[in-house]
This record gives sequence, structure tokens and C-alpha cells, in this order.
Amino acid sequence: MSENTPLIRLDHIGKEFYGNRVLSDISFDINAGEIIGLVGENGAGKSTLLNILFGMPVISSTGGHEGSIYIDGKYVNFTSPNQALAYGIGMVHQEFSLIPGFTATENILLNREVLNGSSMSYVFSDRVSTLNREAMNERASAAIHTLGVNINPDMAVSEMPVGYKQFIEIAREIDRKNTRLLFLDEPTAVLAESEAEILIAALKKLARSGIAIVFISHRLSEVKELCHRILVLRDGRLITDRNAEELTMRQIASFMVGRESERREVPQEAVQQEEAPDETQTLDGTSAPSVKKKKKKIRPALKVEHLWVDMPGETVRDVSFEVMKGEIFGIGGLAGHGKLGIPNGIMGLYPSGGKVRLFGKTLTLNKPRAALGRKMAFVSEDRRGVGLLLDEPLDWNITFTAMQTQGRFLLGIPYIFQIRNEYAMRKEAQKYIDRLSIKCTGPQQHAGELSGGNQQKVCLAKAFVLRPDILLICEPTRGIDIGAKTLVLDTIREYNKEHGTTIIITSSELEELRSVCNRVAIVDSGRIAGILPASSPAEDFGMLMTGQAANNNEDEEEVKESA
Repeated sequence: MSENTPLIRLDHIGKEFYGNRVLSDISFDINAGEIIGLVGENGAGKSTLLNILFGMPVISSTGGHEGSIYIDGKYVNFTSPNQALAYGIGMVHQEFSLIPGFTATENILLNREVLNGSSMSYVFSDRVSTLNREAMNERASAAIHTLGVNINPDMAVSEMPVGYKQFIEIAREIDRKNTRLLFLDEPTAVLAESEAEILIAALKKLARSGIAIVFISHRLSEVKELCHRILVLRDGRLITDRNAEELTMRQIASFMVGRESERREVPQEAVQQEEAPDETQTLDGTSAPSVKKKKKKIRPALKVEHLWVDMPGETVRDVSFEVMKGEIFGIGGLAGHGKLGIPNGIMGLYPSGGKVRLFGKTLTLNKPRAALGRKMAFVSEDRRGVGLLLDEPLDWNITFTAMQTQGRFLLGIPYIFQIRNEYAMRKEAQKYIDRLSIKCTGPQQHAGELSGGNQQKVCLAKAFVLRPDILLICEPTRGIDIGAKTLVLDTIREYNKEHGTTIIITSSELEELRSVCNRVAIVDSGRIAGILPASSPAEDFGMLMTGQAANNNEDEEEVKESA
């Protein structure tokens, strides 16, 4: 093998699924120690390309792929991940593949356990050997330490915040002694900014040791900082392959969407002015004399008092806040501090206590159906585990909850004989497929066949169909590309404006919250550190995240009155 031979080379790779062309004529190479940024809109073909390179069964079971792959100059054709692993290729998928009941050590060394040898094992094979827990913990700790994080190797995955799980996924791959090429699909999507910085530093260290990395991310600033080269896919084609230093983020976005793309941010002053009641109107929009009147006390749509939630990795200790009718309210903070526990606890998905009032009436906690019955809707951060029926078509996914809790999309006599209204289901699904630009073959395509970003849009559609009074959304743009982010945030804003729906958004992206919300609460150590108008300087939010409370009571009251 020549010194100039690339670690891996792709020649004219192509792929079709069920008659849909998803990849066309992809050619590039990767050298040892090189970090490649692979970017593109959802549905551009990124995950399919990685599935081909990693030998995922979905490729071989659907007729294989076009073109050739060479490793160290030798032709390979992987039909299973085990073959790719044997060549030193590791992959961390966008969705976790950890065993919740196992510890960090047990997940990292799964199928590579360190055994205590004995005379019995020589006779009856390794099945009678015992685990060398001490040696296993040392190996797992070494892999975790390489990533620059401090995670107890004995901690169960079920008790970890989502950010820790991502580090364990990566540690599992770098523990393999022969790893030469690592594919990372949206590894920072679930990480807070500080955690992402730690991971990026660790990946640079791995590259210096000779490991090549393919890094998929929609966070273009991270791609620019980390990668040596950037490859942009659009509609299944390789649009550009250039050194990262030659490209600006605006150019990358332009290559991704095929047009100049800039995220539209609405100044919060404009949002508040637009939503504030006119001096000649009452809060419900009816006419009123244009004279000074005593201010009417506004009753909150949602009032949370001393809420605690026992959600593993996202424990909520004592949270109180109010959200006004028609307001878009944000909840942010670092991973593992409890921001995700708040909406999950309110919706009854984890044990919780305290008091929650909806429009002045107490909500029964720990019963999800009670929340749904009070016209609340929820978009979970766990779209595959909680949000979707992966083996069912899109029309079923989008309309099922409304059918179950509201009796819609049914024909017949209630409580006697009813059947599904298939026509109405398809029509409703198609409306949101068009509105949210969900890339699919139609309402009958199964949810499990969609890309992660498009699955997220289906979860949003399902919530919109419920026509809720209060909508809780967790991580609305997780794993979604730059163009689709704008679409999703605009749709949330428009839905709020059209229907007056009170919306609560929980997100790891502070700038995302500031661009769409009226106010943003920062959660620190399971408590509200402070609530600020979204137009407040970013450094004020940063102080709250680091435990330094800001004096914001006057600003908070002012925004609540204008919401």
C-alpha cells in the first residue's frame, strides 16, 4: 500500500429505495487522521451514505448499492456491521443503541468483556468464566477519560442524562483497539454547548492519533471549527468537497439548500409589540373606550408551584413559574439540570408532585390522559421511544392521539360501533405533510422509514392536530438542518398567532429560544435560576446557567403583562 493511498475511497456510490433515488454518483476519499464534515438538509442522503459504509442490513436487504468502496486500496462490500467493525470502522448512530439496565462499563465493553480465566474455562469454554470487573472498569474509564468527561463507570444508563449517553456511545467505539475510522451522526445534537466543546476537543485528539472521523452535524459553527474538509450533499448528490477554511457558514448553507439561506430572527420588541393588546382593546380583543382604566389582573394559562419530578438524569427539585395565555415561553439550561424534566413531569410521564393549574383549575399529576383531557399536547424529546409508532403509516401517527382522546377521524355511532375514517385521516396528514415539508412518499409511508428530522416534523404535526390550548414541545429542532429549522420555528410561531395557543418550548439551543419566545426561563440544578425577556443580552442568560442569578423581576413582570 502506497503512503498516498487513502484510508477509504468511494467511487460513484448510488442508492435507490423503493424506486426513490436517494444517492447519485458520490465519490470522495478520506485519509488517516482526517476529520470530514458531512452536511446537508434532511433527506439529502447523509444517513444512507453512512449506512452503506457501515454495512447496515437496510442496504443489503433492499438490493445493495451502486459503485465501489476501497479500504487501503482494496475493494470491499460490507453486508453487515460486523464486517465493517472487523476493518476498524465504528459508527455512533443518531438514535441511541444502549441497554438502559446496564452500566456504562457493561455498555462500553458489550461482547468484549474481560474474563477471569480458570481451568474450567479451558474445558467448558468461556461460558463458565466470570467477569473481571476491575479490569473492565479500568478499560471503560480509560475510554471515558479520552473524551474528557467525568462519568462513573458503574452508573446505569437509565440514570444518565441524555448528554452522558452520547459520550458512552462514543466511548464504546473508541475502546475497540482496531478503530481507524469513526462515523458520528449528529453527536452534539443532544449536548449542551459546554459538553459539545468537550467532545470537539476530544475528537481533535483522536484525529491526531490517526483515527479518521466523519462528522455529521447541523451546527455549522462546530463543523467549521472541527473539520479539515467539508462535503455538502443536496438531493443525494455531492455538491462540494472543499477545505473548511475556504468556506463561510453562509456559503455552506447556500450549498445545502441551493439558494441563499439566512435564518430569519424576529426582534423580540416586535414580537411583544405585535402580541401586546392595543390601548383601545381589552385582552380578549373586544372594543373598549380609549380612556385610562385600572389594569386588569391577568390570569395565567399555566401556573406551576413547587414542582418536583423524578426523571432520571433530569431531576426537578422545586420549580415555580407562570405562563400567560397566548405566550411562547422558553425553558433552557445545561443538560442534566432538569429542563426536560419539567414538561415530562407536567404531562405525567415521570413521578412528580407539587401543584399545576391550567386556567385556574388544578391538573391531576402522574396521569398523562388527564393532561390530554385538559387540551394539552406534548412533543417529546424522545421521538422514537415516545413520539412515534414507527411501524405504522404517517396518517395513523398524525391522527391517532386525536382519535383516541377526542373521538375524531371516526365514523359510526359513539360507544356502539365506530370505524376509522381513512379518507379524513389521509387528508389531515397530507395537510401537515405539505405545511411542514415532510419529505416522504405520502401519508401511507411508515414513520420508521423517514429521516430523523422528518420524524420530528411528524411529532409536531401530531400535536398540532390535537388543537391544544397549551402545547409543550421538547427539542423541536433536534437533528434538523438549517433550512428546516427556520420552517419549524416559523410554523410554531404562526400556529401560536393563528390559534392563540400557549406554547412552552424546552430546548438546548439558547439562540433558538431567544428567536421565537417572549420569555426564557433558565433551569439550574433542578430549579429556576431566573426568567428573562428573550431580548435580554446573551451574557445574562449565561450568568444564569452558571448559577449567577440576575435581577430580572421588573423585566419579567413587564413582559408577562404584554404577553
